[in-house]
Amino acid sequence: MKVQELVGEYTIMGSNQDAEKHSYKGKLILSLDLNSRINAIWTIGTNQQQTGTGFFKNNILVINFRYNGEDHNIYKGVAVYQCISKDILDGFWSEKHGNPLFLGEERCFRIKTNAELLD
Repeated sequence: MKVQELVGEYTIMGSNQDAEKHSYKGKLILSLDLNSRINAIWTIGTNQQQTGTGFFKNNILVINFRYNGEDHNIYKGVAVYQCISKDILDGFWSEKHGNPLFLGEERCFRIKTNAELLD
C-alpha cells in the first residue's frame, strides 16, 4: 500500500485511555504535505479538534497529535494504526499525561464519496 491511498475522510469509533474505556465517535481527515508526510485532523464528538503529523511505512501509520483541552492545557500523544486496507485503519494511542496503565483504541472506516459508490 502507498501513503497516497490513505488520503481521505474516515469515521472513527474509539475508546479512551482509561479503565472505563469511555467510548467516542468522530471523524478523521488525512492529507499529505509536500514531502508526502501525513497531516491529520480529528474531530471528536461535535467540536473537539485535534491535529497531528506523521509518517507511513510497511502499512503502519504513526501520527504525533496535539489538542487544547477544555482546561486550556495542551495535550500531546501518539497514535499508531495498522492499515488493514486503504479503507480500514485499526489503531491505538497514548497521551503523555494519560493513564500509563491503559491505551486508547480507535478504528477508522473510510467515508465513501458518491463517485466511489458508483464504481
